[in-house]
Amino acid sequence: MAAGSGSIRILIKGGRVVNDDVTQEADVYIENGVVQQVGRELMIPGGAKVIDASGKLVIPGGIDTSVHLQQTFMNATTQDDFYSGTKAALLGGTTMVIAHVLPERDTSLLEAFEKCRTHADAKTCCDYALHMGVTWWGPKVRREMEVLVSERGVNSFQMFMAYKDLMMLKDSELYQALHSCKEIGAVARVHAENGELVLEGAKEALDLGISGPEGMEISRPEELEAEATHRAITIGNRAHCPVYLVNVSSISAADVIAAARIQGKVVHAETTVAHSVLSGMQYYHQDWAHAAAHVIAPPLRLDPNTPDYLIGLLGNDIINVVASDHRAFSTKQKALGKEDFTKIPHGASGVEDRMSVMWERGVVGGKMDENRFVAVTSSNAAKIYNLYPRKGRIMPGADADVVVWDPDATRTISASSQVQGGDFNLYENQRCYGVPLVTISRGRLVCENGVFTAAQGSGKFYPMRAFPDFLYKKMIQREKTQNLRRVDRAPYSGDVVTVTNSSRKESATPEGDVPMRAAARHAGVRDLHESSFSLSGAQVDDHIPKRSSARILAPPGGRSSGIW
Repeated sequence: MAAGSGSIRILIKGGRVVNDDVTQEADVYIENGVVQQVGRELMIPGGAKVIDASGKLVIPGGIDTSVHLQQTFMNATTQDDFYSGTKAALLGGTTMVIAHVLPERDTSLLEAFEKCRTHADAKTCCDYALHMGVTWWGPKVRREMEVLVSERGVNSFQMFMAYKDLMMLKDSELYQALHSCKEIGAVARVHAENGELVLEGAKEALDLGISGPEGMEISRPEELEAEATHRAITIGNRAHCPVYLVNVSSISAADVIAAARIQGKVVHAETTVAHSVLSGMQYYHQDWAHAAAHVIAPPLRLDPNTPDYLIGLLGNDIINVVASDHRAFSTKQKALGKEDFTKIPHGASGVEDRMSVMWERGVVGGKMDENRFVAVTSSNAAKIYNLYPRKGRIMPGADADVVVWDPDATRTISASSQVQGGDFNLYENQRCYGVPLVTISRGRLVCENGVFTAAQGSGKFYPMRAFPDFLYKKMIQREKTQNLRRVDRAPYSGDVVTVTNSSRKESATPEGDVPMRAAARHAGVRDLHESSFSLSGAQVDDHIPKRSSARILAPPGGRSSGIW
């Protein structure tokens, strides 16, 4: 039987099976692309390929919830298409990716989706799904969102509070988009930064002569992320829609999310490997190319405590998912902004390194155990996007997306040896414990000891169902118990004041258009807003009798003594 065949039988023996809630010593038998048995002393048919996992972990394949493949963004096309990107994912232990479709403003979401499917189906090596970007708003967008959910297998939409004039929605549009997501049972992903102030900050930085990559961090401080995060949660709460914050990059934004969850709001969050590992001091590197390679949005943060803080929140379930947000560009492409940081394409590679870097910083670093590692890299994503337990768990009946993981093996990350696109790696020369020895995707043995055997186009589009319980179960129950009700009362039967035409005209002043106060003074009435001082000599209060002067012997606060 060929290694890439869907009918191959595989027995993984002697390993420790790790799910998000339990670790157990067990063998795993796979047939027809599905996990058939998990346990000891299994009775299996002959002819199975046996993989010895003694001393190793057997974990669910990773799910990377944010990748950008075969996409043009900020005048640059990503270095990875759906073949090289999914190949890199599989080599790194990720067996499913969710890629972004970002239609241009005023264009059809459905057409953008079909175009992306055409590219992806011919090239992808693993299971994939698609997020749809809502880059503008109108009745057509709402209708196409409904079609995408009901007929095309899409269950997530990403809205942007940044990228003004490119993808940003106004608050009222965001409210309507979130309301639509709630009606159709979709996951509402929100990129939260104050787009208006980001634009103003960029103008100010350029006016000051700051044109290098450091301008990215200067113009997008974390308070703009925290403010927008609070606003997104508030808008979602008013729309009765669960909110999923993406690319959480700062302590202050994470604190807003933590506070909202404590208050009982239905809020979930995703950060990236880069934000939870790297410092914003990279933007001040003397080498322009090095600094520009780290330009992502939101930017890396200067506060040196941020990475540990974010990994700690991943370990404690305040932040639920870690993604790569893989968007690979070359140094030449980054150089589009060599004289203006606002023109540097945002993005960095990471789909190949996500699992190993998180094991090193999370598990080896003592921030999470092996079960929590499985949760943030696979199981939570499966639950949020309604894939669980077909994905994100090793159990009978689940898709055979399985990785044999060696927690004691090490690898040194380098751009020179990576499969993913780009000529720079953010984690260059980092030595990581945690290496995938074997990767199985839907029962196909696609990677073994670094040898890749999957064929181009052998992956499949994975439709995602609406109304995931992980997000909507609590929200639906709340709506049943918290419906707004009118007060039943007898109608008012008294008099109603008559409104004259002049009154109507006066009350019709547009909100925010405040009329200027008349300069003329009213006879006989003192205007307390005007100065009582006059250069003419006569004062407005001359008619008031003057008090005789009195010497204050003991003024309030005590006497003054000293040279005064």
